[in-house]
Amino acid sequence: WATRLIGERLTEECGVAGVEKRQKAVAAAIREARESGTTLVGDVSNTLESCEPLVGSDVSAAVFYEMLGFRAADPVGMVQAAGQRLAALPASERFHSAIAPHAPYSVSPALLREIGRATRGPLSLHLGESPEEVQFLLDGTAPWRDLLERIGAWSPDWISPGCGPVEYVERLGLLSDRLIAVHGVQFTDNELRRLAQSGATVVACPRSNRWTGAGVPPIRGFYASGVRVALGTDSLASVADLNLFSEMAEVRRLAPDVPARQILKSATLDGATALGFADDLGSISIAKRAELLAIRVPAGVEDVEEYLVGGIQPGDIEWLDLDWPTE
Repeated sequence: WATRLIGERLTEECGVAGVEKRQKAVAAAIREARESGTTLVGDVSNTLESCEPLVGSDVSAAVFYEMLGFRAADPVGMVQAAGQRLAALPASERFHSAIAPHAPYSVSPALLREIGRATRGPLSLHLGESPEEVQFLLDGTAPWRDLLERIGAWSPDWISPGCGPVEYVERLGLLSDRLIAVHGVQFTDNELRRLAQSGATVVACPRSNRWTGAGVPPIRGFYASGVRVALGTDSLASVADLNLFSEMAEVRRLAPDVPARQILKSATLDGATALGFADDLGSISIAKRAELLAIRVPAGVEDVEEYLVGGIQPGDIEWLDLDWPTE
C-alpha cells in the first residue's frame, strides 16, 4: 500500500493537472470537516498546498510541514530551507505552522535531531504505528528497509538503535510536552507511562489503523496511562470521511468502559492543547472563541455525553450564529 501510494504521489505531483486536482480535494476536505463539526485541524502536508485554502476558511489550523530524508546529506540546510518557506506563510492567530518529521523509518537520526532543535512549538511524528516500524528499530530489518532500498533512499551508514520507538525519540531529544505521537498502536504500557511523564500527546486514529492493517490501538491503555489523548482521522487516504464524531464512535467501540466525558475531552480540549490552541479553543470559557455546535438529540436520550460518542452525522450538526447582539 505504501509503495503504491508513493508511486501515485510521484506521478500525480508533476504538471498543472496534479496541482489542480489536489487543490480541489483540499477545498472539499475542509468543507467536509467543517460540516462534520470541526473547528480546528492539525494538517500534515508535504506541499503546503492546504495553507491558502485553510487561511481563507472558517477552520483554524496547525499545519505541519512534513519532512522526509533517511539519507539526508545536509539536515541543517534542509531545516533552514523549510523554515524559510514557513516564514513566508500568512501570520494569523487562527493559523500556525511548524516543521515535522514523518517517522523514524523515513527520517535520519541527524534530521530528526535538527528538526527537534529548530522547532519550538508542537512536534508531530508518526510513532509506534506498525509492527514493521518496531522491528526496524530493534534490528534494522523489516519491510521498511526493503522499501527504502527499492526507492533508493536507504542509508548504509544507519545503525539500528536496538530499542523501541519511545526510547528512540527520547535519545534524540524529542520526548517532551511538545511531542504529538500519532497512532501509537504498538506502544507498550511502559512506553505510555513514559509519554505521560513527559507531557506528550498520543493521537489515536483507530479507523485508519484498521484500514491500513497497522493493528488495534490500545485505547484503554492510552487512558489508563494518564497520557494526553487526542483524536485524529488521519486522512481520506485511509478513512471514509473526516467526521471526528465517527472517530469517537470507534474509540467507544474499542473501549466501552472509558467514560464518554474523557472521549469528548480528547476530541476537544486535548486536541486544542496538543496543537497549541488551548488559549483560544477546546472548551467553553471566558476569553475563548465561541466556536459552538448545536447537536440534534432525539427525545428520550438521558445520557447526552454517551449519545455524542456514538456517532453524529453532519445532518444533525449546526454551527451556532456567532453574530449575536451585544445588548
